[in-house]
Amino acid sequence: KYFYIKTGSVYADVRQSLIDEKIIVNTFFFDLISKQLKYPARVKAGRYQIKNGSSVLNLLRMLRSGNQAPVNLVINKLRLKEDLAQKIAANFECDSASVMKVLTDEETLRKYEVNSNTMMTTVIPNTYSFFWNTSAEKILDKLHDEKEKFWNEERRAKAKALNLTPLQVYSMASIVEEETNKQDDKGKIASVYMNRIATGMKLQADPTVKFAMKNFALTRILHGHLKYDSPFNTYQNTGLPPGPICTPSIKTIDAVLDAPQTNYIYFVAKPDFNGYSNFASGYAEHLVYAKAYQQALDSLIKAKANK
Repeated sequence: KYFYIKTGSVYADVRQSLIDEKIIVNTFFFDLISKQLKYPARVKAGRYQIKNGSSVLNLLRMLRSGNQAPVNLVINKLRLKEDLAQKIAANFECDSASVMKVLTDEETLRKYEVNSNTMMTTVIPNTYSFFWNTSAEKILDKLHDEKEKFWNEERRAKAKALNLTPLQVYSMASIVEEETNKQDDKGKIASVYMNRIATGMKLQADPTVKFAMKNFALTRILHGHLKYDSPFNTYQNTGLPPGPICTPSIKTIDAVLDAPQTNYIYFVAKPDFNGYSNFASGYAEHLVYAKAYQQALDSLIKAKANK
């Protein structure tokens, strides 16, 4: 099992917690050995793995040395700063309020060269190891350092070749991430958006409407939703949104960087609902694909209603 010692704890706190959690029963020997090892003056906060059959001597040596068991922070797709704060708080000693304070702090934003809209670009989804009592500041510093390593010379050169900054690539990848789970469609979808930017068209990306409304349960974007007033609504504004709408996977970011050159301007889900899309260069061709999908969707809804 794991035993937690909070920051600021003293020997009496540790001793009582060990008793409460039934890790020790004989306090005489615990106190005796603690005194010999001078542990009362060397209490270290952290998360410690207690193995079955471990002796009191080994337990105290581990606690005195601060030999913690690391915690893995697994980051997949997150949408909001609040989501990141909650995930960190669920795994570490710091609470979500203290994480949010750092995420929104002007000094932090300046240090990472981001703003309130682009703060989440400092997060590259991956698995990161920390000690349980690591502060929110140090966790975020590590995430930022890993982001800097991620954007190596090769990736930066690819972004430049697309006339995009790393931040813009990340934002585009966040839209692609929300559009499809199919890896082999991601580059083609990115090419659609790049072609729209190049021709001055609005991106008109449905996921940006969901993000603008903060309504992630929406399954169908209706005409009324498209009018929602927000800088993130790409039906109302030209170009990329002012920041990402989620934390895209490394594979998705790389798919954007390696996007093929196409003439595609439109895409719509295939009518067999296999998760792939039909792509079109012209509006007439797109209407054929869109009609086929709409008919298939209407038939599916009708069939479900009649069950």
